[in-house]
Amino acid sequence: MKSPRGLAVLNLAAAKAKWGDPLPPGHGRGVSFMYSRLDTYVALVADVEVAGNGDIRVRRVVCAVDCGTVVNPDTVVAQIEGGVIYGLSGALWGEITVRNGRVEQSNFNDYRVLRMNEAPPIEVHLIRNFEAPRGIGEPGTAATGPALANGVFAATGKRIRALPLQKALKT
Repeated sequence: MKSPRGLAVLNLAAAKAKWGDPLPPGHGRGVSFMYSRLDTYVALVADVEVAGNGDIRVRRVVCAVDCGTVVNPDTVVAQIEGGVIYGLSGALWGEITVRNGRVEQSNFNDYRVLRMNEAPPIEVHLIRNFEAPRGIGEPGTAATGPALANGVFAATGKRIRALPLQKALKT
């Protein structure tokens, strides 16, 4: 990788996630890396478990972030945590269906999102530097789906190339 900042987030995420440690059968680790147009670097590792019936459970998410000088660390962590939850929901179940020209989903009662008891621990590690402060809103969401899909592949050997992952894995 030609970007020292990019390599730093990737190395930090891998180290904090204990990338080389073995996992039990049916478990896998997936990684993603993202450079955002906001001049922000994010690496995300998802520890995933896939049950025999194809149910996917995210056990842990580790994220490393370089968004330049961090003005308010709690805000950056909150943005990443919220983005990861939103990204997991979308990647696992996000689907809008149309029947007879009408959208079938109207609210969260019929649009599946990650519930509190399903939310994995999310670790956010910030790289401190003296670069100009940059944006942090979207990167947590965008990096989540690829890490999750790679974790499913590591756990099952099946490369899923459709969303939502939960539905695609079972078909």
